[in-house]
Amino acid sequence: MRFTAWAWMVVVGVVASAPVRAADAWWGKSVESALAAGGTNRAELERALVAVPVPQRPSMAFLVENMPDADRTRLSADFLLRNTALAHEALGKAPWKDRISDELFRNDILPYAAVNEDREDWRAHLRTLSLPLVEGCRTPGEAARRLNEKLFPLVKVRYSTKRRKPDQGPLETMSSGIATCTGLSILLIDACRAVGVPARLVGTPMWANLRGNHTWVEVWDGDWHFAGAAEPDGAGLDRGWFVHDASEAKRDEPKHAIYASSFRRTGLPFPMVWAREIDWVPAVNVTDRYAPPAKVATGPGRLLVKVMDKKAKHRVIANVRVIDAADPTLVWTGTSRGETADLNDILPFELPRGRAFAIETEWNGKKKTARATMRTNAQELVVVEY
Repeated sequence: MRFTAWAWMVVVGVVASAPVRAADAWWGKSVESALAAGGTNRAELERALVAVPVPQRPSMAFLVENMPDADRTRLSADFLLRNTALAHEALGKAPWKDRISDELFRNDILPYAAVNEDREDWRAHLRTLSLPLVEGCRTPGEAARRLNEKLFPLVKVRYSTKRRKPDQGPLETMSSGIATCTGLSILLIDACRAVGVPARLVGTPMWANLRGNHTWVEVWDGDWHFAGAAEPDGAGLDRGWFVHDASEAKRDEPKHAIYASSFRRTGLPFPMVWAREIDWVPAVNVTDRYAPPAKVATGPGRLLVKVMDKKAKHRVIANVRVIDAADPTLVWTGTSRGETADLNDILPFELPRGRAFAIETEWNGKKKTARATMRTNAQELVVVEY
């Protein structure tokens, strides 16, 4: 018999009226130990374990065994059963289902949350929105790229620092229409999971250049690949404005390392600068995939140009020309980033070291010129104010 999400609620309602019998407790000691942390909510967790179909038992056991203690004390059987049923349905109908191991499914498709965001019942709604967008996609990577390109315009969500909080759940982000990198990433991760694509949150507490923190998304397609949420690149995955910054990460310096979230307990906490007191979100240190251990600073230096409206105190989109002071025939051009770009997304130029440059900007009919010299530093930042 096939159960729908509505049928799961009926099953749970029936089970709720009777205590769990010892004969129904099919789970092992690790799950039993986890149930003890459920307090008065233990009955809900047990009912979810009893009501889940036999083929989905390993999935429910994984959730109960690995979920944070706070979730054990509050999540309902209804919520867990719907989430598990829809996750299995999503993978079962995905063209790439045979490529996804049980381990990948349980840790990166099945979970109802990426980090510490509110536990929203998002899976059915996001599947309805996302499934038509990935029609015809044959690989998880292709589906993730399609979602990153089409979902955010569809739900009218954009980047803004005026969001209510950084760690918004997907439903709150879609309701408000704005989010920063973490909220945008959570929305993309959940959309991917809703159609059977393994996805997880990745981030650093602080770039090695001290410009701040950042989070983005990794999706699995034979291996892990990254993308900036709401920042699609027509050339594919593993591209983005933060590639250079990530290449300078430092594995053995926790503040400057790069971490991927995990639902399975790892013993390593995901460092969340928006909730420093939380240490119960598991993580994996993935720095080496972005910044090989042996790096030598060679080749050109990197000049970053930011243009600001001083009175309004926000970034503006301006035309920028960088001219070699010794050879004015050498010119580099670009466009500075406005307020809809990530705060750390700054117009970059790769320039020869040991040279001086003039930086000409034009915004709102006005022009300004600044100067910069590329010395031995790997990166220089110039801010032009109007």
